[in-house]
Amino acid sequence: MVNISAIIEISGTVAFAISGAFSAMQKRLDVFGVLIMGFVTAIGGGTIRDVLIGDTPVAWMRDFQTPLIILGTVVATILFKKYIKPLKVTLFLFDALGLGLFTVIGIQKGINVGLNPGICVALGTITGCFGGVVRDILLNEIPLLFHKKEIYATACIIGGAIYFLLLEILDANVVKVIAVTLICGIRIISVKRNWSLPQIDA
Repeated sequence: MVNISAIIEISGTVAFAISGAFSAMQKRLDVFGVLIMGFVTAIGGGTIRDVLIGDTPVAWMRDFQTPLIILGTVVATILFKKYIKPLKVTLFLFDALGLGLFTVIGIQKGINVGLNPGICVALGTITGCFGGVVRDILLNEIPLLFHKKEIYATACIIGGAIYFLLLEILDANVVKVIAVTLICGIRIISVKRNWSLPQIDA
């Protein structure tokens, strides 16, 4: 039996590690800086989530496979960067993929510790968004999460709500795939069509 949760977790880790590495390379950081950005983006949201629910030591400290996956992904990204073009499109697609994958991971973590659906969606949003928030802060940029012209956390919340609605009628593994696809789709379409949340002026 295929372990969908494990596949989603590994895929999310790889996607966000690539996203972080590309962001660092666009800022022309050195090799160490690129490696750190890959790690921060891949584990930042999950680390905050695990601390909030008291699951310590946090997941990546207990599973040495995760740091190895991130290391291998960042090294591969550096070596083959010229074959993955254009950079901006690549970065955006991997960021959208990581957003969907990690949101579902966070929701599942909340379910596993018996939290209510609303808190599970919040944990999913934190898991999906906050690695990118830490990355952007370290790169001296306004995090995507806070851009008035970006649909980011909203995609996680919508995907999380649909996750729980479908969980009543469909197999859990099918629901996970649908939720990931929905979150990625909302993120990509919102940017393509310039969807945004209303701005509130002071």
